[in-house]
Amino acid sequence: MGVSSIYNWLSDAIRGEYDSLQLLKESSRGSVSLIRHRSSGRRFILRRFTGNGEVYRQLLRCTCRHLPTIYEAVEQEGENLVLEEFIQGDTLGFLLEGSLLSPQETRPIVAQLCQGLWVLHSMAAVHRDIKPENVILRGNDAVLIDFDAARLHKPEAEADTQILGTTGFAAPEQYGLGQSDTRTDIYSLGVLMNVMLTGQHPSKKLAEGRLGRVIQRCTQVNPAQRYKDVLHLMEAL
Repeated sequence: MGVSSIYNWLSDAIRGEYDSLQLLKESSRGSVSLIRHRSSGRRFILRRFTGNGEVYRQLLRCTCRHLPTIYEAVEQEGENLVLEEFIQGDTLGFLLEGSLLSPQETRPIVAQLCQGLWVLHSMAAVHRDIKPENVILRGNDAVLIDFDAARLHKPEAEADTQILGTTGFAAPEQYGLGQSDTRTDIYSLGVLMNVMLTGQHPSKKLAEGRLGRVIQRCTQVNPAQRYKDVLHLMEAL
């Protein structure tokens, strides 16, 4: 069965076997919906978006408690259809609306995100959009979601072909100054840590103590001055 046939089959199967429960997000690039399988009652996330879905296809072969399970991922002429695990829990963004986190609460969450990123980075994939809204806390587990902006690192490229990411969390190289790589996610993790601790970007208010020094290294403008990889960041934590 060709890619086009698989895309049409999956699209027809979703219309015929699933009920739409809630539109979670919609933008010019696509939508994210919560759907339910009629016969089993199980809930899933359905993503439809335009762009490159290569990272979702890589994740089809992946099992990690800090990343969602991807069940189907197909692309037809730049249109992507992804069926993924529904993660039950609150986003970090929602939790931070109520109060900031302590260093003792922050460290394990960031360490778990590093574990998920280590799996992602081992596939040569870069997330490129780490922010509070893309982290769900499922019990004691932090789960990194939303790979719509993710891409595979291509060593021969000099810069990203498409500028994606969230202002404030995106690394300088995501604005056309170079090509994203695994250190791009380390920059965003540093900003995320600072927001968890202070509620602000590190350029406005840097967290105190050892974690502040870790954040400062994560968010260096020059990627070469950041931690080499997420394992080194975990050791620093």
